[in-house]
Amino acid sequence: MTSINRMNRLTELTEEAIEYIAVGAAVLGTGGGGDPHIGKLMAIGAIKKYGPVTVVSPEDLGDDDLVVPFSMIGAPTVMNEKIPAHEQMSKPLDLIEKELGRKITALMPIEVGGGNSLIPVIAAAERGIPVLDADAMGRAFPESQMVTFYLDGMDPSPITMADERGNAVLMHAIDGIWEERMARAVTIQMGGSASICDYPATGAQMKKSVIPHTLSLAYEIGKTLFESKEQKQHPIEALLKQLNGYALFHGKASDIRRRMEGGFTRGEATFEGTGEHKGRTMKLFFQNEFLLAVEGEQSLAVTPDLISLLDQDTGMPITTENLKYGARITAVGFPCDPKWRTPKGLDTVGPKYFGYDVPYVPIEELAAKKGADQL
Repeated sequence: MTSINRMNRLTELTEEAIEYIAVGAAVLGTGGGGDPHIGKLMAIGAIKKYGPVTVVSPEDLGDDDLVVPFSMIGAPTVMNEKIPAHEQMSKPLDLIEKELGRKITALMPIEVGGGNSLIPVIAAAERGIPVLDADAMGRAFPESQMVTFYLDGMDPSPITMADERGNAVLMHAIDGIWEERMARAVTIQMGGSASICDYPATGAQMKKSVIPHTLSLAYEIGKTLFESKEQKQHPIEALLKQLNGYALFHGKASDIRRRMEGGFTRGEATFEGTGEHKGRTMKLFFQNEFLLAVEGEQSLAVTPDLISLLDQDTGMPITTENLKYGARITAVGFPCDPKWRTPKGLDTVGPKYFGYDVPYVPIEELAAKKGADQL
């Protein structure tokens, strides 16, 4: 993907920056991470009330700073209908500070996906603290252990959660897998959606484990999509060029099957080809996020590489819960961060983990075999 040089890095989150990040994060979020529209509205509201939020880069952190990831956990379908309450933005942070006996220096998104990229902005604006220009996935994934912190053996505890009724939970887990089990169970009891803080860590630990400058990348993606028409360039062509991505399939949604299961939105969607792909069929499988795209027996893109759906005309991203019958899309794919292509990374987020009986093959190799377009 595109690297962000120092000149292009965000230093402040304004209303315009939020607009761009919401779109860019939805592209990187591979269909998940919560509704970007809801996150955008809440973040803009917080900035209007409290003022712009400062952005800091990982390399600018002090080694003893306390940085806390803050996000929503649950099924995106539920989050669309149950807007987070104010208490959900404050209680988990209050519990973390009480448990650790110190103040939080900065907040960060656990994933650069959909609404979850902007959830920390809401709390940071209210508390007057910065947001870290980084995340722990470089995309969105559905489970708590699917973070670079887990790959590095970091302790996820203390973990704090809250719902819109005022309920709050503090718990300790021995690792990210046990966190996922316990947090998912709590989330289901909280109605399928909750706020959560986990993996609080020092600046020194964060510098080693995070994927840096992903908020800046989301901003640049959003800016590209918004400005491409002004520059008389097709938005999807501009985006693929920016991210070294691949156009996998042009089609129309002909069947969508979604179900709530185990605290996730799971399902598959079928697309009939349009334009140069007329007469062909693609299937897309998801668990909150798009995880596998196939045409017949041939994989087009496989988790942990990124798969996103873009509106054929506008280039705007389409999330799993907002995909509708008849939508005309271009499916695109991008290489994941190298950390996910390690043996532990693939054990954690590869196709076998999700129950797909296909091998992981890097998208670059699949595209070369299939003749996908890289623009």
